[in-house]
Amino acid sequence: MTKNKIVVGITGASGSIYAQLLLEKLVELKESRTYGNVGVVMSDNAKAVWKIELGDTSYDKVAFRFYDKKDFNAPFASGSALYNIMIICPCSMGTLGRIAAGISDDLITRAADVILKERRKLILVTRETPLSLIHINNIKAITEAGGIVCPASPSFYSRPATIRELAATVISRVLDLAELKNSGFRWNEEKK
Repeated sequence: MTKNKIVVGITGASGSIYAQLLLEKLVELKESRTYGNVGVVMSDNAKAVWKIELGDTSYDKVAFRFYDKKDFNAPFASGSALYNIMIICPCSMGTLGRIAAGISDDLITRAADVILKERRKLILVTRETPLSLIHINNIKAITEAGGIVCPASPSFYSRPATIRELAATVISRVLDLAELKNSGFRWNEEKK
C-alpha cells in the first residue's frame, strides 16, 4: 500500500488555530504511520496572522519540512512526486481565487494546481464570511475542478468546552475528508 504524501498550505486568512491543530494532529498521526511525507508552505501573511492570533511563532517548532513560498523546486511542485493530498488551512479567498483561475504565482497555488491536474485530493478550509458572488463562483470553479471546499464551520453537538475543542471539530472533519485516521466525535456512535 502506498502511503499518503501530504502538502499543507497555510495562508493569511484568519483562523490560525485551525492550522495549528491540523499540524498537531498530523504529528500525532505520524506515529501511526498513516502517511509518508508532509511538506508545509506558509505565506508571509499566514505567519503574521499566526503571531497576532496565537501570540507566538510555534509553527517554527513543527517537525515537518517547511518550504519557502517561492521554492518551485519543492517535490510537490510536480505531479511526478506523487503527493496525493493537499490541505490549505486556512485558505484565504485570494488564494482560492488564484487557484480557481489557474494562477500559480507561488508554491501554494502551484501545488494546488498540480493536485487538481493530477486528479488528487485538494481540500480548502475557508473561513471568510459573508461571501460575495465572486467568492461563490470561485468556490464553484474549484468544486467543478474536483477540489473540496470545507468552510471552517465548527459543530456543536459534541459540546466543545474550549475554543480549541470547538476548532478541533473542523479539523476532525478535514481529516475525514482527507481519509486520514481520526478519532473525532461521530454522530450517534458510541465511543469504543
